[in-house]
Amino acid sequence: MATYILLSKLTPDGRRTIKERPERIREVAKEIQSMGAKVVEQYATLGPYDFVNIVECPNNETISRVSVELCARGTVEIMTLAAIPVDSFISTLKKGKGAKTKKGA
Repeated sequence: MATYILLSKLTPDGRRTIKERPERIREVAKEIQSMGAKVVEQYATLGPYDFVNIVECPNNETISRVSVELCARGTVEIMTLAAIPVDSFISTLKKGKGAKTKKGA
C-alpha cells in the first residue's frame, strides 16, 4: 500500500458542520475506508491547514477518487501528496548513481 498525506482546509460550510457535530471528523475517516483507503493517523492542526491525514491506499486512482469525492461536497479543500518512506527514497537514489553515463560517452 502506498502512503499519502492529505492536507485539508475547511470551507465555511465545513467549519459550521464541525462546530455543530465534531464527531463528523471520525465519520469521514470511516467514509474514506469505505472507498478503499485506510486513515492511519489524523491530526487537527493550526496554521494554513485544518487537518493532516496520513492515509494508506492501493494506488493513485483510489486516492484521487477519495479526494474528489470529499471535495465535491463543498465542505473541504484537499491537497494530496504522495509520501515515500525515506529508506526507499535513499535506496532509489543509490540505484540511480550506477545509471549515470560518462561525460562525452
